[in-house]
This record gives sequence, structure tokens and C-alpha cells, in this order.
Amino acid sequence: MLNNIGPMGFLLIAVVVLVLFGRGKVSSLMGEVGKGITSFKRGIKEGTDELENEASETAKDVTPAEKDKV
Repeated sequence: MLNNIGPMGFLLIAVVVLVLFGRGKVSSLMGEVGKGITSFKRGIKEGTDELENEASETAKDVTPAEKDKV
């Protein structure tokens, strides 16, 4: 469906959105989208860090004991 829309179509859609909602509303909406993306990325990073920390805590120590060393 979007394959048929060219650059002029996107320009027309942008103009219609600006006329309907106004520049201030569109600007604030894009700011909220940016904040949402940033929050999503932060959440993904924190989740990954948490999983890595859990994996490192449960890792088994396989170094030989002092008495086993020659």
C-alpha cells in the first residue's frame, strides 16, 4: 500500500496533518514520540544489564584451590 505513495504524496499528507493539528501540536507529539523511544531503549539496556549481572553471579568458579596448585 505504501509502495504507491511517492514524495509528493508524503508532502501532501504532511501539509494536511499540519493544517488539521497545527505546528505546536505536531511538535509536542513528536517530542513525546522521542521520549518514548528513549525510554524504550533505556528499558532494553537495563534489562540486558540485569540479565548479564544475574548470569555473572551464578557463574561457577572453576579456578583450582590453593592446595591443588603446584
